[in-house]
Amino acid sequence: MVLLVLALAAWALTDSGGGRAESCGGLKPTGWQPDDTMTQEFARYGNDNTRTDDWTGGDGTRSVRLPDGRTLWLSADTFLDRIHPGGQRVPHPSWVRNSALVMAPDGRLDRTLTGAPGSDGRPSALFPGTVDGSGKELWRWPVQATVEPRSPGSAEQVVRVLLWQRESGPPPWVFGVPRATEVATLSLPDLRLEGIAPLYQPDAGTDPAQRVLYGTSAVRDGGWTYAYGADERGVQDGGPSRAYVARAPHGSLADASAWRYWNGSDWTADPAAAAPLDFGEQHGSATNTYTVVRRGDSWLLLTMDAGGPDGKASQNVVSFWACAPNGPWHGPDTASEPPLPPGGKEADATAYNPQGHAEFSAGNGDLLLGYDVNVLSDPGAIHRNVDLYRPRFLRLALGPADSGG
Repeated sequence: MVLLVLALAAWALTDSGGGRAESCGGLKPTGWQPDDTMTQEFARYGNDNTRTDDWTGGDGTRSVRLPDGRTLWLSADTFLDRIHPGGQRVPHPSWVRNSALVMAPDGRLDRTLTGAPGSDGRPSALFPGTVDGSGKELWRWPVQATVEPRSPGSAEQVVRVLLWQRESGPPPWVFGVPRATEVATLSLPDLRLEGIAPLYQPDAGTDPAQRVLYGTSAVRDGGWTYAYGADERGVQDGGPSRAYVARAPHGSLADASAWRYWNGSDWTADPAAAAPLDFGEQHGSATNTYTVVRRGDSWLLLTMDAGGPDGKASQNVVSFWACAPNGPWHGPDTASEPPLPPGGKEADATAYNPQGHAEFSAGNGDLLLGYDVNVLSDPGAIHRNVDLYRPRFLRLALGPADSGG
């Protein structure tokens, strides 16, 4: 769940946590076009009724390239089952809190990963949820994943998946109250769930809007993996959320003691001391689901427009750039207005969760950007038209921050 401007000097951090002044070229989107190939591949797979226990639609779409050339696509709330001709779901379709899709090296989706069938014979979530002592559901939504050594220096690689643990709650928390960030480990090459480790759980007395969950984006840079997060002020009041960043040595994402959190001037082991990222006058203008990619000497952050000083949001994707993973961030600039599927405008559909998929990009001047679609005002709409709850894709052209366009 942000925009860009001119190239300016910024602070880049050394691995020791110190800082040195460093400039970079800056980066911004200069154009875009729909990527029908990827959008249509998800539609093809979702409409294929060869199996009735696989993905027909979902959101929270993020990807990670595997060492053998396959791509693992993560999905949060996922519908399974059969699609009727004309693009409607069967009545009462199977539904799970999360799943994953496997894409072959040739770009064809061919498998859905879920958990073992339950007592009703239907699949369960790949990352299973639990219940608390009062019987309240606690579920997990997968966010960004990365491939790393099982432990620092190990030759064996695994997939680490960052998870958001949430629980049911009253409005405005209709999509769950944020509880904790966790890390799951999947084996390679068979993608078997080995376990889920706790990372950080804010104090239960903390206002839910102030709780920070990590993993909306994760970027490998040198010997570190930078994990980005946000609080959920925007969920509570409809405005912007505040963005945060933490990092862990490569091979240590599942080790909570190895994580360090940016506190505004240094990296600290105390997650409660983390400070929001600096967006200048646009401070905190991200939604709680945004994406960060590195291109050349610049970092690019993209989000749905959560509103600037005028308090007005829009359906645009906007971007900021920085010279270091912790900012400061410069912007904003408009990147695109994500197209809705046919019938989307009439159904009051909305686009959200823009995510960069750098592994499908041709170079520093190109970025595949995915986004999700849903209809919040009419839940039945996504069953009458399956395209209204599936990811879509566009391709951004990127250029220097001081270029026109």
